[in-house]
Amino acid sequence: MARNQTNQNHLRLMRNLMLTLAAAGTLLLSACDPSRVYEQNVELPEKSWTVDNAPVFEFAITDTTKRYNVYFNVRYSLAYDYYNLYLQHRLTAPDSSLVSSTLTELHLMDAKTGKPEGKGSSDIYDMQSLALKEIAFPQVGTYRLQLTQYMRRDPLPNILSVGVRVEEAGN
Repeated sequence: MARNQTNQNHLRLMRNLMLTLAAAGTLLLSACDPSRVYEQNVELPEKSWTVDNAPVFEFAITDTTKRYNVYFNVRYSLAYDYYNLYLQHRLTAPDSSLVSSTLTELHLMDAKTGKPEGKGSSDIYDMQSLALKEIAFPQVGTYRLQLTQYMRRDPLPNILSVGVRVEEAGN
């Protein structure tokens, strides 16, 4: 029984060490990207995106004099049935006023050749698409950006995760 306890303690120590290394790696990566204000991705359950699963991304803006670029991140499998993905976004200011709401078409694969867009290997690809270019945020505070899949299929299989990146424009 003592040996089993020792093995469990060892596994717990290794898990904590891996979590610490992952956190340190995240800090180092963010330090290497000074233009990034915010980036977050959300894994979708069962590798499918349902219409009622509309992730909300919250980010803080402290400088209203700067312009920002907002990107949508999508991780998808080559088993995805379409070449495109329609997303509806809703961006609200700290006072809940609407800043932007648009239907956006992302091209995940070339319509003629079927070649996947973005970066990847094997059958998983990551694509980042500029959605809002040089946008001004009129208020200091926390903004909320909600993403909803707007395809005719629900659930939409083989979309693994979605996310948002906000960066200072011109850097």
